[in-house]
Amino acid sequence: MGLKILIKGAGDLATGIAVRLYRSGFTVWMTDIAMPTTVRRTVAFSSCITEGRYEVEGIVSVHAHSADEGFKITESGGIPVFTDPKADIAHEFRPDVIVDAVIAKRNLGTAITDAPFVIAAGPGFTAGIDCHAVIETNRGHDLGRVMTSGSAAPNTGVPGNIGGYTSERIIRAEKDGIFRSAVSIGDSVEYGDTVAESGGVCINAQLSGTVRGMLSDGISVHKGMKCGDIDPRCSRENCFTVSDKARAVGGGVLEAVCGYEHGTYPACRR
Repeated sequence: MGLKILIKGAGDLATGIAVRLYRSGFTVWMTDIAMPTTVRRTVAFSSCITEGRYEVEGIVSVHAHSADEGFKITESGGIPVFTDPKADIAHEFRPDVIVDAVIAKRNLGTAITDAPFVIAAGPGFTAGIDCHAVIETNRGHDLGRVMTSGSAAPNTGVPGNIGGYTSERIIRAEKDGIFRSAVSIGDSVEYGDTVAESGGVCINAQLSGTVRGMLSDGISVHKGMKCGDIDPRCSRENCFTVSDKARAVGGGVLEAVCGYEHGTYPACRR
């Protein structure tokens, strides 16, 4: 069965990590919150929490409610996803590796003692203190880099540059309230089009492109909260496959796991 790996979070970056680990032969379980706020829902295993089961790039995830169900899903070739924000399922799963891929930009409770080997993705963690390895999630030269000391680049608050656009890509709530979308993931939109509403106030596109991500309807949002994103590259196919960033971060996690398994990192030896 290989190493058992528990991933905290099941959004699009966590899913990119899961895809790379699963395809490399590791046993993968995941956790998330009861009402996921994943924007790139079409490429996130968190979607199985509301759908029951969800497939990304040929890999099936299934919403699990107990460890017994989780092991059965694993035996059938799937990835179980638990509604379990605190990752309490770890007590029964007993993972060799825990990966914090919540991408909260801060540590919400992960400790270096949670598993024999602990990995954290993104800012808010220090390797050697909070975890054994940190994976860089900031776009740029170091994306996917494994650090066994120090921390990832701090959160700048500015989205990565895609096609010459940064903050314009992001669809943000205009007002506190309930979110409702006016377009679907994969749709083409023009600058100024109404793409959604929050609290009854319209949200307009800040650039032309393809809607790559959008929250589910009915989620309670606050003003300024990220609710979706628009890709200026206008490739509809990209909306339904793991992103370059998620694949790179997943590659970093895979490197760290293999380093732990084979003892190639001094801080990662079993």
